[in-house]
Amino acid sequence: MSDKSKGKKLQEKLTHKWENAWEVLDDNEKSMLFSINDEYKKFLDKGKTERESAREIIRIASEKGYISIDELLENKIKPTPGMKIYANNKDKAVALFVLGKEKLEKGMHIVGSHLDAPRIDLKQFPLYEDSELAMFKTHYYGGIKKYQWVTLPLALHGVMIKENGDKIDIVIGEDEKDPVFFITDLLPHLAKDQMEKKMSEGITGEGLNVLIGSIPYNDNEISEKVKLNVLNILNEKYGINEEDFTTAEFEIVPAGKSRDVGIDRSMVGGYGQDDRVCAFTSFKAILDIESPNKTAVALFVDKEEIGSVGNTSMESKFFENIVSELIDLTEENYSELMVKRTLANSWVLSADTLAGFDPNYPEVLDKRNSPFIGKGLTIVKYTGVRGKGGSNDANSEYISKIRKIFNENDVVWQMGELGKVDQGGGGTIAYILANYGMEVVDCGVPLLSVHAPYEIASKADVYMAYKGYKAFFKA
Repeated sequence: MSDKSKGKKLQEKLTHKWENAWEVLDDNEKSMLFSINDEYKKFLDKGKTERESAREIIRIASEKGYISIDELLENKIKPTPGMKIYANNKDKAVALFVLGKEKLEKGMHIVGSHLDAPRIDLKQFPLYEDSELAMFKTHYYGGIKKYQWVTLPLALHGVMIKENGDKIDIVIGEDEKDPVFFITDLLPHLAKDQMEKKMSEGITGEGLNVLIGSIPYNDNEISEKVKLNVLNILNEKYGINEEDFTTAEFEIVPAGKSRDVGIDRSMVGGYGQDDRVCAFTSFKAILDIESPNKTAVALFVDKEEIGSVGNTSMESKFFENIVSELIDLTEENYSELMVKRTLANSWVLSADTLAGFDPNYPEVLDKRNSPFIGKGLTIVKYTGVRGKGGSNDANSEYISKIRKIFNENDVVWQMGELGKVDQGGGGTIAYILANYGMEVVDCGVPLLSVHAPYEIASKADVYMAYKGYKAFFKA
């Protein structure tokens, strides 16, 4: 005979409480969880820029049997169900396809994430000397808190095109034997005026100058000896000169590897988890897909952090063009109507991160509607600012389908919003894909310290994202 009261039974039947993923996993799944997160940390460390992330995705995908769409087009190969295809957009964005049993016109299952992350870029003519110190001028990228970037060990990642056309990949600051770089800050003893400013004004954009050297070149007949010495070192190692900076793309990112966080090793701390946590988990998921009913697509784009503009962003025609090429290869009578139907009939998870509830800052979050670290993959019906401005507001019919997929596949999930209604907000690539008529909902991993040089994710949420995206691809 049950000891539960009538009210207790009714409460259990009618009310809902989001589960903590750690409490529902058995030992086998926990072992898989930790293994996947070890892979994830390696992915973060190898892909600190959008170029590096795209290169790593293509490298692994190629090893797993994916072939370039360029090869199909060049050899006029007709794609068949189960075929694995990748498309590379200028080394900064990638689309992976596993062709389904159904025709493309019936729609695709797409998980879309972005590879770019908030950072500090070098200006196009960055190197200068002041007070016998060599410095780089910078221009920050995306939404950063500028004060978070001072006094951190920093690394330089990027590509430079020499005058003869040679492309050089340069990374300085990641090997333990490498030097690192810093943006300096004032000592507290002299920071009276600085400390009285707003936090957003304490460090200025033009003040994010990177310290890179202090030894002068040994020649008394020249000026700017420290700058020349830096150029000489770069020339001896890479064969470049100052003009080559004009054709370079250099990014300043935190130096060092991602790390386990917590005495229980339950979390991952690392740079660029917004949004490489969703990129990795959707990538890992599609690698497990062999013969789906609907064509499965993992989409990795660039420039989301600055508004999805430019020819490697979601706003570009890259994805639409690739879909058009696939339809042209698979169908005898190609038409633009087929492309439109394919896109309009597709389902999308816009895979992006959001702020997990942080007990240090409860005043900006609605505790009843915020995602919690460790409680799984998060569905976000709408984002936007204040009155849902700029948001894709997903419909109930579509969310009910995603709910069913997750529940039937034992995915621990939760609902969430970015923050309190009038506090602020943000957006993802969801609204862009929705413009095609696709069914789209935001669905990603909650983080702590979003957009900081180091962000924190629960390993349980990383695992549930992988599990959820995989179930979606197979549905």
